[in-house]
Amino acid sequence: MSTVEIPLFPLRTVLFPGGFLPLRIFEQRYLNLVRECARSDTGFGVCLIREGEEAVAPVKTAEVGTYAQIIDWYTLEDGLLGVSTTGTTRFATENSWQEDDGLFRAHIRILAEPPSCPIPEEFSILSNVLGRFMEKLDHQYPDYTPAHLQDAVWVGYRLSELLPLGGIEKQHLLELSDPLDRLQSLIDIMPRFQSA
Repeated sequence: MSTVEIPLFPLRTVLFPGGFLPLRIFEQRYLNLVRECARSDTGFGVCLIREGEEAVAPVKTAEVGTYAQIIDWYTLEDGLLGVSTTGTTRFATENSWQEDDGLFRAHIRILAEPPSCPIPEEFSILSNVLGRFMEKLDHQYPDYTPAHLQDAVWVGYRLSELLPLGGIEKQHLLELSDPLDRLQSLIDIMPRFQSA
């Protein structure tokens, strides 16, 4: 499969396909990135920072990330630029580098997403948990309908992003290509939250 070149935005967070990510933009290189994306109607890659401090030193990012599309931008109360983005599809980084202006770029390969599939009965508890999240957060997911709670891919991605998990754990869930493997991992994690 052919590779495409995209700008990267390394973050201490993991974006999932269909997820919502608001960003506060203040560094010149990322203002340039947003301008470039707005001008060409393209997005950028969001990758988890595995090592290093993004604003201070070179960073090492996860190889699998999510392509983000800007859906809105606005001025924040502090005068900085705010952008709302949504995750579209996962990708694997073939190679990445830093430009003279500090912006990261990469050659990426888009990873195929599995088709929607119904949630097997043994994972129905996950639909119930997500349903409770959605009662409070449905405004972040304008396309959300209760039917989404029966889609194994959608439920796996949403719970992976909404549960209070560490970055490395979320990254592992992002990298799983089989939605049922992701649901099984989430079932294994759930007891941690039930005792809290």
